[in-house]
Amino acid sequence: MIKDHPIHEIIQYIDWTPFFQVYQLRGKYPNRDYPQIFDDNRVGGEAKKLFEEAKEMLEWIVKNNILKASGVVGIWPANAVGDDIEVYTNEDRDEVKCKFYGLRQQLDMNETTYWSQGDFIAPKGEAADYIATFAATGGLGCHEQREIFEAKGEIDQAILLEALADRLAEAFAELIHLKTRTTLWGYAPKENLSLDDLLKVRYQGIRPAPGYPSQPDHREKKTLWELLDVSRLSEDSMKLTESYMMQPSASVCALMFAHPEAKYFSVGQVNKDQVEEYSARRGESGVEGTEKWLGSTVLGYERREKEPEAPRTGVIRD
Repeated sequence: MIKDHPIHEIIQYIDWTPFFQVYQLRGKYPNRDYPQIFDDNRVGGEAKKLFEEAKEMLEWIVKNNILKASGVVGIWPANAVGDDIEVYTNEDRDEVKCKFYGLRQQLDMNETTYWSQGDFIAPKGEAADYIATFAATGGLGCHEQREIFEAKGEIDQAILLEALADRLAEAFAELIHLKTRTTLWGYAPKENLSLDDLLKVRYQGIRPAPGYPSQPDHREKKTLWELLDVSRLSEDSMKLTESYMMQPSASVCALMFAHPEAKYFSVGQVNKDQVEEYSARRGESGVEGTEKWLGSTVLGYERREKEPEAPRTGVIRD
């Protein structure tokens, strides 16, 4: 468990490119291989001014302890069983603590291999393997301070604060993943990469988030949440809503894989046969729940809405 991690350490891992995109400024920073956004003739001046304002607010955040960063990290014995990942309670691997269910690329992805997240964990019975998970936030205190700004009519400051909280959450995730690789799990103890290399994913392993391209079912967050027992941070810390949204919104959770060939991918669209089989593995009696959470962008077929029951009519007898 990580409580109140120093913000000043997290700041150095910020990827600023998405921050500028919030303000519709297109360009990259940091970026070793291409010109920086500040060199752009169209948006460079405005980007530089915004960057200076952001740095000033970050100094104010650190000095006045406005935002707090906390999180939970765990590493468990794990093995793949088909497309799913079994997480075990101990090294004997004789008791399953939980399962992460996987979806596999199915429609034409212009790939020679159709990937599922379970491919990056050793199959059960072949070798002992592990999986790590984390949930972290850089936004504790953001809601309260935003309300103060808005009450004073300082909307620009409120927007800037929220944008920075998002960047801190992502930077905290970058730092947690780095420390997991090099010390906590320690499968890459000699890693020594620049921030630019980190942001270009030049390290070993990946950290895909439940509900996103490689596993688009947001219900997997609940499994991750319960595995980590995130609620032990404190009642006013991180929460998962009924719709599987994380609160504060400036929060990140993910699985961490160490396989040297692990890669980010998108499941894309899946067909009815996989949805049926996936739903059955999850212990569901039908596909309605899975179809609801995957939605039309993932379903490779037209979802059939459940037809309403016809109204019952009584028969009047003399």
